[in-house]
Amino acid sequence: MNVLYHHRTRGKGAEGAHIKGIVTAFREMGHHVKLTSIHNVDPTKPVEVNTTNIKSANAKKPSGIKHKILELTKYMPEFLFEIMEILYNIIAFRQVRNEVHNQKPDIIYERYSLFMFSTVWYAKRKNIPLILEVNDSAQVERVRHLLFKRLACKIEGWIFKNASGLVFISSYFQQLAQEKYSTLAPSVISPNAADTNVFDPKKYDHEAEKTRYGLTGKTVCGFAGAFHHWHGIDWFVETVIDDLKQHPTIALLLVGDGPKHEFIQNLVEQKNMQNQIVITGRVDHTEIPKAIAAMDFGIIPDSNHYGSPMKLFEFMSMGKGMIVPDFSPIEEVVTNNETSWLFKKQDKLDCVKRFFEIANQPEHCYDVGQKAIKYIHSERQWRHNVEQIIKLAKNEI
Repeated sequence: MNVLYHHRTRGKGAEGAHIKGIVTAFREMGHHVKLTSIHNVDPTKPVEVNTTNIKSANAKKPSGIKHKILELTKYMPEFLFEIMEILYNIIAFRQVRNEVHNQKPDIIYERYSLFMFSTVWYAKRKNIPLILEVNDSAQVERVRHLLFKRLACKIEGWIFKNASGLVFISSYFQQLAQEKYSTLAPSVISPNAADTNVFDPKKYDHEAEKTRYGLTGKTVCGFAGAFHHWHGIDWFVETVIDDLKQHPTIALLLVGDGPKHEFIQNLVEQKNMQNQIVITGRVDHTEIPKAIAAMDFGIIPDSNHYGSPMKLFEFMSMGKGMIVPDFSPIEEVVTNNETSWLFKKQDKLDCVKRFFEIANQPEHCYDVGQKAIKYIHSERQWRHNVEQIIKLAKNEI
């Protein structure tokens, strides 16, 4: 099958991991995939080494007027930003039209973005199946306030009706769309997954990685990601830090950076807890599996009603169960006390209680981690997502 993958992202972070996972799985299953995007980023490209530094092959600084304009969008007022999103349809149409002419794809796979309707219109006109991956919506609360919401919803309803198929990352998204829009294209629920070739615990020495972070002999709970307030890592550390002093064999390994990094760093220093709370700072994505290998289990203090946290699957693939809030997209993929542990969402005390219960049961951590690995291998590898996509494109669902 010849697949054209179109997206409007920078291909970094979780979105880059998702794109890489889907594209790589398609290719490993014998399909040809061509990526196209505004920045022409390709998260599947390997890391290049040169004489001055190490950087991703797709990390070259984009040039040209359209790229400079897009760089300026982060500074634009919301009304102008949304107008730019609407105008992006012109660029998307030209890109997809050119790739269709050159590649003759059997299907187009697109990562949904607000206001982007031109590709669905063009695919429908050319009678090419277009499968839309839905991990955002005009109907959910977003970091950036949506000004033209009525227009966005109207366009979104048309897109969800006229695409050939919809891939929702959680049942919450699917149910929300069904409630808000009367008619939907055929759809499936396909949560995130993990690359078991990358997140493979057999490739790493658990004790050696602990030693590297100065955590030998401790039961280590880990967090990896952006230090944003909505991930809850700031309030978790603030809530747990005093009691943690009474448990010298328990430690936290916090991997990442973000707006709350300085707050957490200052708190750790004020409490003189550097021997139990290690903050690595920003780590290259290729180093994340090594950091997870040093952990005994993980934690996601907060999430949202619709998201499918990428790190949950990557941790489980590494044999690390996670303490996670019981939002419905997480409940869909976690068996409590078997593949990970659930606590009452937005209940800080329940989260901390679960943390200490689990941290004091290292053998239980190991058993849950082994079941998590089996679950990922049997149900949540990227090829499972691609199998659903292919069935949807062939009208077999």
